Amino acid sequence: MKKIRITTVLGRLDKVVSQLDPQISRSMAKKMIEDGHITVNGENKKPKYETKPADIVTIMEVKPQPTEIIPEKIPLDIVYEDQDVIVVNKPQGMVVHPSVGHPDHTLVNALLDHSPLSSINGEYRPGIVHRIDKDTSGLLMVAKNDAAHQALSEQLKAKKNLRKYIALVHGRIKEEAGTINAPIGRCPKDRKKQAVVVGGRPAITHFKVLERFQNYTLIECRLETGRTHQIRVHLQYIGHPLVGDPLYGPKKTIRGHGQFLHAQELGFEHPRTHELMLFSAPLPEIFKKTLRTLRTDTK
Repeated sequence: MKKIRITTVLGRLDKVVSQLDPQISRSMAKKMIEDGHITVNGENKKPKYETKPADIVTIMEVKPQPTEIIPEKIPLDIVYEDQDVIVVNKPQGMVVHPSVGHPDHTLVNALLDHSPLSSINGEYRPGIVHRIDKDTSGLLMVAKNDAAHQALSEQLKAKKNLRKYIALVHGRIKEEAGTINAPIGRCPKDRKKQAVVVGGRPAITHFKVLERFQNYTLIECRLETGRTHQIRVHLQYIGHPLVGDPLYGPKKTIRGHGQFLHAQELGFEHPRTHELMLFSAPLPEIFKKTLRTLRTDTK
């Protein structure tokens, strides 16, 4: 860990860090700031933060990521595939791409054994246009070439994609439907978490009640934005955290293999043909079994 007192070098935080430490490029500094590895006076700031005289910038050591992704013969549940895209139904418990602590056995390792992937996201996230959490199951779109990746990414930015999730939450939601519009950023008290914070990135989640149980509610969530842990954070924020969520939910909960959250529907415009593509994936067996038990208990 390195601490530097700002004196004469002032300006945007990412630019200042790259000037103070020649081994850190500006793009690298930006990512480290966003990931919470660079702080100012012990607080997380945005890359565009304007440094002030006497600010203390702390640069934390980041462990290097794996140097090579090895293709692995891991079974894939491919819902659709052509020369440009793959739609895959990711099982609960599988990490999407390699990272510190998860160097292999990821979806990317499996995909690389199956097909060439786009290179836009670099060496560690080839083909990955959007992600879902390790313990969230369901549909992901994957780009096999850079042109497809660019087109799909632009759709995400323009909010033209359809992403619907099925979620089981604690408590009985009174409303039939609603919209959660609350900005999300890194939790100031716990860097592992995201939270609703002033000055966070805009985040909008629409929900609709599907079924109510004695102490739980089954809902459909539609993402308008795609922030890290968005559904998990938003549902905790309104007092109805996801069942089984080890990070944002209560300890006393229904046993499973993580949060009961499933990316059930995915829609996008095909990057080559411009045809509207719509896909659906059934709930995992443990999710269906839990719902059957809740229905029995409610009667």
